[in-house]
Parts: sequence; structure tokens; C-alpha cells
Amino acid sequence: MTTIIDFHVRPTAIDGLFEITMKQVTDERGTVREFYRESAFVGAGLPSLGPWLQVNVTETRRGGLRGLHGEDMNKLVAVVAGEAFGAYVDLRPGSSSFGKIVTIRLVPGTQVLVPKGVGNGFQATGPESTQYLYCFDQEWAPGMAGVACTPLDPALGIDWPLPIDLADRRQISEKDRDAPGLADLAGGAT
Repeated sequence: MTTIIDFHVRPTAIDGLFEITMKQVTDERGTVREFYRESAFVGAGLPSLGPWLQVNVTETRRGGLRGLHGEDMNKLVAVVAGEAFGAYVDLRPGSSSFGKIVTIRLVPGTQVLVPKGVGNGFQATGPESTQYLYCFDQEWAPGMAGVACTPLDPALGIDWPLPIDLADRRQISEKDRDAPGLADLAGGAT
């Protein structure tokens, strides 16, 4: 028996951030997920995202936390194995949704379109490692324009599902731990 889940787009409280259910076809052999189809995205009112200039996959241990990074690039992100708690914060000064936070449970088949300047972060929550796929419309380069915010800023109030030991580099990098807080960013990008 074949089961089909249709492509679906849901807007969020952050301007330009969308939660997307991939088109998925499952049969006795497994599942095929349509990660990106230009005509489906444009037909749903989303911007054309191609061509991708860089694609990364991270493998993160259970409890590991990455982010919140808002580089000057659009991202399409998804979990391809495992699961994660995704957190997104509008870090764009002057944005009508500046400071708004959206959290999304990420499992295979769910993806998020993250616009330029919106902080993207996640914590791996599956029992095994989580593989998180990033597609970028720009190549990352040291010193590129963008902004970062510590995912542990109490002002954000993000309730990360697993405890975080600030001294454990397997859970959070010094760079992420020591990034500025949201109040520090209200005046401009760093």
C-alpha cells in the first residue's frame, strides 16, 4: 500500500519563516521525501531558492546544541536522520517581528525556510545522533555579514528540552555560549 503526504506550507510568527511538510511517498520499501521542487515552492508563494551554492550536513550527538546563527543567506533546513528541537529568532533590526521566537519539532519530512538574518538553532533530541541538513543560497565565508545570539539568553525564554552543561563542549561551543544576548542586538547586527 502506498501512502502520500502532500507538500504543505505553514507561515509562522516570524516574517518570512515557514514550516514546510515535504511531499512524501511511502510504500513497503520505505519513504521518498521531495526535499526541494522549484515549482512547488514558487506555486506556494515561496521565493525561488535555487541554485544552492553550499549544502552542509551536521551530525550532532543527543543533547548537542547549535546556534542561534543568522547569516546573510537564506537557508532551507531539515533533519534527515534523528530528531531535533528547532528554535528560530528574528534577529533583524527593524523587522516587524524582531525578537519573536518560533520553535518546531524537527523530524524527517519537516523542513524550515529560514530567511536572511533570522537566527537558526537546534538541539539534537533523538536517542542517537541527529543529521541536520542545511542548504544555503550563498557560500559561507569567515567574517560574512550576519548576526549571532546566544541560545541560552534568558530573555529569549527558549525551553530547550534537554539539560545543557555550559562547560561541556559536546553540548555547546564557546562561540555559541558566549554570543551576545538579544538586548545587545536590538541596536544592530554584530
